[in-house]
Amino acid sequence: MSYHFSKTLALPFDEAIEVVTAALAEKGFGVLTTIDVKATLKKKLDADFRPYTILGSCNPTFAHKALLSEDKIGTMLPCNVVVQDAGGGNVEVSAVDPMASMQAIDNPDLGAIASEVQGLLKGVIEGL
Repeated sequence: MSYHFSKTLALPFDEAIEVVTAALAEKGFGVLTTIDVKATLKKKLDADFRPYTILGSCNPTFAHKALLSEDKIGTMLPCNVVVQDAGGGNVEVSAVDPMASMQAIDNPDLGAIASEVQGLLKGVIEGL
């Protein structure tokens, strides 16, 4: 089982982040955190890296349900979506598969929630 869903887009990097953020919002996800990995690696290690941004996305309704059914699930939140330069004027967008990340947790209620979130995130990626 893969741990992510991915799609390559022919868009400039910054535009891709805007498109992905809007697509997430259409499915009820907000972006709680934005991590510019390229800038962080440059600042901390003086290392050059391709444009790579991690969007920490969260659907509050499902996050609330998950927290009520499993109090430590916050260790796996938010759902990360990566936008990275794929070269040649393309970007790759990848979202975590919540079903893959939840396999280690024996909680049927959480599995049902993860399945719903999986469908939403898969829809975001497929709809790009």
